[in-house]
Amino acid sequence: MKTLPIEELRALLAAVSSHGDWHLLEIETDLQQTTFLLNEAIEKLSQSFMQVYAHLNDQQTALQQLAEAGKLQPEEMAQLQVFHEHVGHEINQVITGMQFQDMTNQLLQRTIHRVHGLKELLNELSTHKGPMMDEDEHEEIRRFIQQLNQQFDRGSQHLTGNLRKSVNQQDLSSGDIDLF
Repeated sequence: MKTLPIEELRALLAAVSSHGDWHLLEIETDLQQTTFLLNEAIEKLSQSFMQVYAHLNDQQTALQQLAEAGKLQPEEMAQLQVFHEHVGHEINQVITGMQFQDMTNQLLQRTIHRVHGLKELLNELSTHKGPMMDEDEHEEIRRFIQQLNQQFDRGSQHLTGNLRKSVNQQDLSSGDIDLF
């Protein structure tokens, strides 16, 4: 009977663990940068739209003063009021749409959590370094692989069970929203 290359198997598993961990770290970094960039962009957009809305209200006040001074006809003022309401409604729609950033953040955080869990699972590949006797080599390898499979199954079930399948948005002016 030919002996199995136990050390080579362990080296392979350790390499898979090491390379997987490195790639998952890169994925995690990218996800965190994406979260940061998304938050910054949404914050700047929100501030800009709030400024547009404030300027729109200032413009409306100036137009009201012109109307009161008799420099605008009532029908002109009514038409300008309609424009003001349409623009205000559209700005509110944009602001509400940008609040979906919270749900996107939830998804990104859940993905980062999955990356952490997968890193822990991969770490199992490199932590089994107990000695194996030559005469029991095949049986030891079988038990070793079976034990790894069980740990992977438990870790995967734990990870999956602890993560929600839906995301939700709270504090929108229109109420709470659950997606997925």
